[in-house]
Amino acid sequence: MLLIALLYYQNEKKLYFDLAKTKIQNIASNISSKVILTHMSNDKVNINDLFFEDTYKLAFYDFNKNKLKGNIEEKLDFSKKLIETQKGFIIILNDPYGHLGVSYIAVKNDTFYEKIKSLKKTIILLFLVIYLIISLIGFYLAKLFLKPIKDERQRLNNFIKDTTHELNTPVSAILMSTEKDELSRKQVDRIKLAALKISEVYKDLTYVFLEDKNIQTDIKTHDLKKIIKEQLKYFETLAEKKSIHIEYKLKQTLFEIDENDFIRLFNNIVSNAIKYNKKKGSIHICLEKNKLSIKDSGIGIQQSNIKDIFNRYYRATSQSGGFGIGLNIVQNLCVKYKIKIEVQSELNKGTKFTLFFK
Repeated sequence: MLLIALLYYQNEKKLYFDLAKTKIQNIASNISSKVILTHMSNDKVNINDLFFEDTYKLAFYDFNKNKLKGNIEEKLDFSKKLIETQKGFIIILNDPYGHLGVSYIAVKNDTFYEKIKSLKKTIILLFLVIYLIISLIGFYLAKLFLKPIKDERQRLNNFIKDTTHELNTPVSAILMSTEKDELSRKQVDRIKLAALKISEVYKDLTYVFLEDKNIQTDIKTHDLKKIIKEQLKYFETLAEKKSIHIEYKLKQTLFEIDENDFIRLFNNIVSNAIKYNKKKGSIHICLEKNKLSIKDSGIGIQQSNIKDIFNRYYRATSQSGGFGIGLNIVQNLCVKYKIKIEVQSELNKGTKFTLFFK
């Protein structure tokens, strides 16, 4: 921008100078022609009659370079045709050739550098305005480009905090329950629940941070009914804590999948159904005709948020903890095994996940 401004200034300055110089030369030539014409026509005209004041200063000089008439006060170097002054410049012509006693005509321009000064101010102002506009655009674009990084950093910070919180609760429960040498049934159940919670967190984190590596999977045909019944035993303790009733209707359904992947898929959905359910709520699980539906009576999801629930680290609510990777794992597994997933939800009434196995 500085280079463009400098080149523009130099170009405009030269243009101003050429225009001013041409105009002064024309004025001087016209006056010289008038002097010669008057003298050749033998008209009795005094030199004072040829002198006039205009925007420019004017002076007549004789052969000895003495001023005959004029308002130019500077001493002139008649060896030069162009003399620069502090405010402008002076043009000297010797065209009259002594007619009417005039050998030299000098015309002075006192407005050139005032115009140049005004040009500088205009260019500087224009430069500052353009610079400000470009700076604002640059600032906006920088914020726009950095926003994903900032958001990702914020999500990672929240993820670390949430992970710490998720692990702190069950660890604290285990430590508190083992303060005494002899454990009651209630303390054992509390330890078991805490251990299950840690196991759940560990499995999710392991999957998330190893998903891009070559993990060996054992894909074969499994009876999903059998796997689900085994996993429901795992959730009994979690459901009892919130007095949640789990109902299920399961029919034999065969599907080619890695057993651990299906357990991860199923457990994340059921875990959310318990986590975001109401106290003394219910969960209905139905497996039939290659379709698995898991419906809860929980807090539900706003319709505008449903499209985002599968994004990693996204959490529609801060209620009941969590760190927003469970449903992202579910989506990745559905894509991997070409399982179609549908979500229906109504705020404060519940959510239903339906999986279709091809």
